[in-house]
Amino acid sequence: MTIRRIMPNVVTRDIEESRSFYSGFLGMDVRMDEPGFLMLASPANPTAQMTVVSPAADSWDPHTSRSALAVEVEDVDAAHAAAERRGYPVVYPLTTEPWGIRRFFVQAPDGSVINVHSHA
Repeated sequence: MTIRRIMPNVVTRDIEESRSFYSGFLGMDVRMDEPGFLMLASPANPTAQMTVVSPAADSWDPHTSRSALAVEVEDVDAAHAAAERRGYPVVYPLTTEPWGIRRFFVQAPDGSVINVHSHA
């Protein structure tokens, strides 16, 4: 499996405080800004990214706040098939989302939920 990037997913109660910390203090660029959802990246290393979500994100994506990590892979369909072959619980089915991401969520043995995706 080819992994393109891994992004931690931070759940926050206050998206504006988080924006101030990650963007204002740490200097990360805001790459995506939706209600209750920020995607941030390092200006010096744009593949160093993270997401920050709040309960307001549920209005457009009720699933993201459930995941600890987002792992972008080259072939999400192959990753999904491998997860099923290995018997890992798929807790959100393979879906092509309206915003152009094809993804599924799988539960790791430690209980973490991982968003495995590719751009559609």
